[in-house]
Amino acid sequence: MSARPWLDRETRFIAARGQPACLIDLALSRDIDSHRILKGTGLFYDDLLSNEPYISAQQFHRLIDNSKQLLAADDSAFLFGQQLLPGHYGPTSNVLLHADTLLQALQYLQRFKALLSPLCAPVMRMDEQMLYLYWLDSFESGQNRQFLLEASMAAVTALTRQLAGPNLPWHYHLEYAEPSYIEQYWVHLGEHLRFQSPASFMCLPREHLAGRVRQASAVVGQIAEQQSRQQQEQLAGEESMTDRLFDYLCEYMPRLAGLEQVAADFGMSTATFKRRLQREGTHFQAQLDRARTLIAVDLYLCRGFSNEAVASYLRFNDRTNFRRFLKRLTGRSPNDLRQWLGA
Repeated sequence: MSARPWLDRETRFIAARGQPACLIDLALSRDIDSHRILKGTGLFYDDLLSNEPYISAQQFHRLIDNSKQLLAADDSAFLFGQQLLPGHYGPTSNVLLHADTLLQALQYLQRFKALLSPLCAPVMRMDEQMLYLYWLDSFESGQNRQFLLEASMAAVTALTRQLAGPNLPWHYHLEYAEPSYIEQYWVHLGEHLRFQSPASFMCLPREHLAGRVRQASAVVGQIAEQQSRQQQEQLAGEESMTDRLFDYLCEYMPRLAGLEQVAADFGMSTATFKRRLQREGTHFQAQLDRARTLIAVDLYLCRGFSNEAVASYLRFNDRTNFRRFLKRLTGRSPNDLRQWLGA
């Protein structure tokens, strides 16, 4: 376990002049008054211009709430996402622009997620043929989940098109039903879409990852990496509590001993651990379900595990319980899920 503290939903670590400013600017471009878009966020437009304020995940979510209500447009999340990466964030933008390869750029995105994707954490997995980029809430997003997924996927799509050209064959898996505004997905992402997926992720053949990024500078890239690392070290933490818990569960899942041991490994009593998760708007079982679902998808996709092997890895000793778990979380039985993912 890392000794560094984690970020909670009230920690002010998000530079308001960065991604929040992109959303504010989108609202202003559509003649929405700044007071209305910032209502209840604790952020003021004059402060944004004269100071360098930082806001919390909770404040950012309130800004998104306001934006969804006031913009009321199907393309809002996609247009917002297209402005996010590489963005205009100094070293952290340069570290993306001057990565050696597309793979390294995506690795930087994951490494500096607190700076580049503070609300929606990218989780990268690979097998011999494909790269998979999953998206997990760093802070419970509730009704903003779909907005953040649309924005995050649009952001990575726009970034990789800028770095490696417009013809990258990204495929997109979304955890919800096909929306009525499907044409926005076609315009901003493409036509390779699958809805009602067990997890939300993007995938790309590995053959597209190794080519050098156009106009990248090795020297500028190394300097930007050092500066980005220093910038991230100045934050109160590098990831949220649920991000760290997800990493922990993925590492220890085959030998997971139970809630009491997890709490002890996080340096607190079981009761305190539960309270801290509750403050983040979640609970241990929800986080365990999330980790198990993504691990199951990963084992089926990347390793070709059998149903029995996946159940054993996830510590299900009873086949019926494993079937009920997948049915509850994905809507599919183990056999159906394997076939759906392999299609």
